[in-house]
Amino acid sequence: MDIIEEAKKIDLDLTHYEQWQMWAVGGAGLLLMFLGYKIKKIAFFIVWFLLGYIATGYLMPIINGAVAEIANNELWQSLLPIAGGLLLGLMGFMIEKVCLGGICFGLVIMMTAQYFGTEIQTMAIGAIIGTLAGGLAVMMMKPATIIATAVAGGYALTLSILALAPELDKESLFWPMIAGFSVLGAGAQFLICRHD
Repeated sequence: MDIIEEAKKIDLDLTHYEQWQMWAVGGAGLLLMFLGYKIKKIAFFIVWFLLGYIATGYLMPIINGAVAEIANNELWQSLLPIAGGLLLGLMGFMIEKVCLGGICFGLVIMMTAQYFGTEIQTMAIGAIIGTLAGGLAVMMMKPATIIATAVAGGYALTLSILALAPELDKESLFWPMIAGFSVLGAGAQFLICRHD
């Protein structure tokens, strides 16, 4: 089976993560929502770490198919997503504009894959929208940083709540929760950072 067929089978349901992992994602989401601009460097690290961690988790079925020794080793199953998160997280300490543009692009791609699926046409549209969002963010650094960290925090918090409370209707609550948390976080950050 080729890699594209394997990628189409990737399960984007995060309920397979352990409960402590989802609590950590939710805590990081709260931190980003309310203090993202104040802790900009740390926030970029956290956002990139979360994107890398989740993206590596999505790729684990492909990695497991390619290297059978990894598929049978629980330690590798835990360490590889953390390594992917750390690898991208270290990018958070690099150039601010590249990080902000990349965060916006990555968020759009992650939300597209999570909610609309991973078909090639859907991902191409998500990539175009992500590129536009990244370009706009770089043009407006401070407000874009606040909004991007609030949205990233809202996204992480939404994923953790929906994974920790499986009885909630994911289909109808996904976007309203992200929007509500993002607005709440951005509003709080604009108030906190109005004199910065």
